[in-house]
Amino acid sequence: MHKTAVAIRHVHFEDLGIFGAVLSDAGYSIRYHDLDAAPFARLDPLEPDLLIVLGGPVGVYESDAYPYLAEEASLLAARLAAGRPTLGICLGAQQIAKALGAAVRPMGHKEIGFAPLTLTDAGRNGPLRHLEGVRVLHWHGDAFQIPDGAKSLASTPLCATQGFSVGRHTLALQFHPEVDVAAGIERWLTGHAAELAGAGIDPRVLRGQAARIGPELREAGQRMLAEWLQAVP
Repeated sequence: MHKTAVAIRHVHFEDLGIFGAVLSDAGYSIRYHDLDAAPFARLDPLEPDLLIVLGGPVGVYESDAYPYLAEEASLLAARLAAGRPTLGICLGAQQIAKALGAAVRPMGHKEIGFAPLTLTDAGRNGPLRHLEGVRVLHWHGDAFQIPDGAKSLASTPLCATQGFSVGRHTLALQFHPEVDVAAGIERWLTGHAAELAGAGIDPRVLRGQAARIGPELREAGQRMLAEWLQAVP
């Protein structure tokens, strides 16, 4: 059966990555909604079979400076209220949390690099089980609280809230399982060069880690998404 997936992309290099092939294999046709390409008013919040909100280097609380954030949050609130399948990654996950009434705030430090997740019981009994013991990519300075009624899925020492789910229709992930680090992360290292310099992080370290971790992370991330999609209503 033909299904549609719309991915809201805030910066061009933060795309679907390894998730694209999984979505195609599951029968989804994929369309990106890029900032400046079209206003959010043109997006019907209920129409896509799956809405994916990707990452970006801004905070959900910066809507005065970036008005599209409020428009995106309103779109998500309508979609989530209707129980329509929704996936959020990093900024996208924070926007989902905000739309569900949870706070999103700066952590006071950056979490950038590769580190394993500690799964909760809910995480271990769901699609995130494929990521257990795998060092995933983290790249954020904000964190969400777990919304009321949602299940917390994972944590790290630097961030206690790495993911949550609401029923079978909503998955929000603070980390980045979608990035094809096996293919290289030069776009990320260059696109976030100022942030890396400000945090005192050597891009050569991240590049070396990506080369070692990439193949395992690609396989685990694709298995995780495939299992989640199978259960999506």
